[in-house]
Amino acid sequence: MNGQGCVTLTIRGAVASVTFDRPSARNAMTWTMYEQLAQICTDLAARGDVRVVTFRGAGGQAFVAGTDIAQFQDFQSGDDGVAYERRIDAGIALIESLPMPTVAAIDGWAVGGGLVIAAACDFRIGTPASRFGVPIARTLGNTLSMANLARLKAAFGPAVAKRMLLLAEVLDADQAAASGFLHDICPATELDASLAAFCERLLALAPVTQRVAKEGLRRLASAHLPDGDDLVRQCYGSADFHHGVEAFVARRTPIWQGN
Repeated sequence: MNGQGCVTLTIRGAVASVTFDRPSARNAMTWTMYEQLAQICTDLAARGDVRVVTFRGAGGQAFVAGTDIAQFQDFQSGDDGVAYERRIDAGIALIESLPMPTVAAIDGWAVGGGLVIAAACDFRIGTPASRFGVPIARTLGNTLSMANLARLKAAFGPAVAKRMLLLAEVLDADQAAASGFLHDICPATELDASLAAFCERLLALAPVTQRVAKEGLRRLASAHLPDGDDLVRQCYGSADFHHGVEAFVARRTPIWQGN
């Protein structure tokens, strides 16, 4: 495996397992990994033999620690941000549109884009080491798309979503469970067994009901989403964003100017 990382798919019986495999960077997503994830989801959507899909990160330290920030150094304008957010939206929509139930197994960090991936899944199981947040007000000075803001609001409620986005707070496993985001918390040594048991529970139920109920809820959540390209363009076109990326890559604390 090269520094770009990879996303892999394994199918055993009726359960498909998707793994984000870049542990040296806490599974931060590269463009290559996003492309692989999109292809995997497209392939899975067409399969009739898969009843449940699980998602997890390799290495035991993170689910997915967002997008690889070094890639943002090539951005020149707010339009680059709009294109990026649309690209991410398309990939997340593929996860959300999978016709079978999806379960994220989260051990360690699920932040930024990783939190959005987890939120796009139907269920989440964590460990005491799980952490959840979108600390971009502290790190980069960018924003999320309108669709991803809606996902976080639906998953955590507006009050907790504001704490994540405006205060850059990171939630621990107990806080995520209290908000309803985590279905269960188990020791890391029991995560495999807990995930397998949860998959068995899903497999025992009516697949057509699961499929249509999931799609109905997805349609309700996505109906009448307002356009937010102007907000994305404002953030990604700001001097603060470019300064934030430079500071992050150089491991410096950014000094925000508000422009």
